[in-house]
Amino acid sequence: MKHREPTLNRRKAVADILKVRGDALVVAGLGAPCWDIAAADDSPLNFYLWGGMGGAAMIGLGLALAQPKRRVLVITGDGEMLMGLGSLATIGVQRPRNLAVIVMDNERYGETGMQLTHTRLGVELAGVAKASGFSTAGTVYTAAQLKTWIPRLFRAPGPVFAAIKVTTQPAPMVLPLRDGAALKDRFRQALLGDKAFA
Repeated sequence: MKHREPTLNRRKAVADILKVRGDALVVAGLGAPCWDIAAADDSPLNFYLWGGMGGAAMIGLGLALAQPKRRVLVITGDGEMLMGLGSLATIGVQRPRNLAVIVMDNERYGETGMQLTHTRLGVELAGVAKASGFSTAGTVYTAAQLKTWIPRLFRAPGPVFAAIKVTTQPAPMVLPLRDGAALKDRFRQALLGDKAFA
């Protein structure tokens, strides 16, 4: 099968998704997803992973199970998702109806020098998610496809998986808070209010 070159701008795609987030909880995988999410909407309902590569989807799963009435979005990269590939099987077995996993797939390891990831070499993350039991899974290549996918990310019964193919075009770095304890406290307060520290 001929490789299809990504055309979407990651910063714009993330901004388009978060434009309609409402009170959704957002887990940001390390690196560029943190900056993209911070640039679009640095909400206290964002949980930024500055490290912990491979753990974003599992943190999202824990949140989705603990907060079944809230939509949970994980926005991460292909390198991070490949490192935590087993999490797709666990999510598929748990079947949280309120979880969407979104992979901004530039087919590169952006944090270590832009080496090719396996998605550039033929691995279909959406296929892995579908085989793992996700209710909805697909790959997004165009702005028109993204437009039809955004409502699914927020409303389709989960788990939902979307691999969004984005270019390697760099974007200005927008750094959210980097203090782990402060991020945790801010997120807990926004989510639980007065009960956060009771």
